[in-house]
Amino acid sequence: MKNNEIHPGSKYRPVVPVELPDRTWPSKRIEAAPRFCSVDLRDGNQALVIPMEPEKKARMFRTLVGMGFKEIEAGFPSASAPDFNFLRWLATSGAVPEDTYIQVLSQARQHLIERSFESIRGLDKVIFHVYNSTSPAQREYVFQKSREEVIQVAVDAVRQIKTLARSFPGEFVLEYSPESYSATEPDFALEICHAVMEEWAPFEPGSLILNLPSTVEVTTPNLFADQIEWFCRNLNNRKDVVISVHPHNDRGTAVAAAEMSLLAGADRLEGTLFGNGERTGNVDLVTVGLNMLSQGVDPGIDFSHLPEIRQVYEQTTGMTVPPRQPYAGELVFTAFSGSHQDAIRKSLNARKKRGDSGAWDIPYLPVDPADIGRRYEKYIRINSQSGKGGVAYVLEDQGLDLSSIPVRDLMDFASLVQAEAEKKGTELSSLEILELWSRKSSNATTAGPV
Repeated sequence: MKNNEIHPGSKYRPVVPVELPDRTWPSKRIEAAPRFCSVDLRDGNQALVIPMEPEKKARMFRTLVGMGFKEIEAGFPSASAPDFNFLRWLATSGAVPEDTYIQVLSQARQHLIERSFESIRGLDKVIFHVYNSTSPAQREYVFQKSREEVIQVAVDAVRQIKTLARSFPGEFVLEYSPESYSATEPDFALEICHAVMEEWAPFEPGSLILNLPSTVEVTTPNLFADQIEWFCRNLNNRKDVVISVHPHNDRGTAVAAAEMSLLAGADRLEGTLFGNGERTGNVDLVTVGLNMLSQGVDPGIDFSHLPEIRQVYEQTTGMTVPPRQPYAGELVFTAFSGSHQDAIRKSLNARKKRGDSGAWDIPYLPVDPADIGRRYEKYIRINSQSGKGGVAYVLEDQGLDLSSIPVRDLMDFASLVQAEAEKKGTELSSLEILELWSRKSSNATTAGPV
């Protein structure tokens, strides 16, 4: 900080944690997948420089359905004509599978709720997601409303939705979000959700979702988990309500916050593919799902064709997946380091000898790349940091039998490869390495015995 001009202790204030000395979530494990809800077509789409055109939205929708998402937030129909028209297309095109819920978002305002109901006519299964802001800053600066007035906004909206839902012929679920839950006083978030429950009652278990968003991520993940566990403990009729979380990534810890929230009692998780969303994005559902897979938990979402999913995402959104993005990035299953290459080569060979059976335990590869459609990718690439293990792997991958080659010769050849990579200033391709090997072998044959 320049000349101590900024004094963090006076300008920035930490969120006050809930009192939860007997918290239970740290000792738990994720043993089953939550209900996943994709918000790519709404939260993700609204964050794009150029929102998706109808054809791209339809392609993304079909991809999400193909992956197995059963809850998809398809738009904010009262906010724009394109979103409204897309909902109408879903309602009339036959594109929605019978077991899939379409979710729509609306602010807690009368005319917006009415417009949203117009958009869902013809759909069989709907989650109607309504929200209003509850944090102190929003109440004071944006809406100039008291706690009681903010509660009344939510109650009036739920009353209107309840009336309109009586004439909806399909399955109807209400979702309510106290926006900026993570920055809202815990007691007030609980109070407004209880008011919503009372207005929606009587209701069938599971027909009400209370979604607790970290609209802006303002705490460490453990404190957010405390907020979720405290809420679940103090909520009336907890077993009748679905608790959902919607983590954003402003602090770069959305995945951790999501996982800890599930440990703390959340049943459902909203997010996007590869974390697309406002500011630093939403929680990345690909990372969360494959983290579960790596621990032996079936995520219930099909990631077996991850390269194709990534391609659809990039082509429809105009965004790119960074090369070091967990699981999906171009380089995440690639080793340049010599020691990493040696460990991977030896471990893969050992696994092959035992018949590719048993638990996956290959160093530096948390999941088998083949399980997510990356079976033809090269795990080992050669640059100036590589060693004999990596060079040997590439040669074996090209069909050479190195079983009779002395280790000393491999070390000498690795030095030759390293020198060539340093000279070029880039990595070497498999063909370039094979050519160097052929040249070295020819030279050794021409020279004859010493």
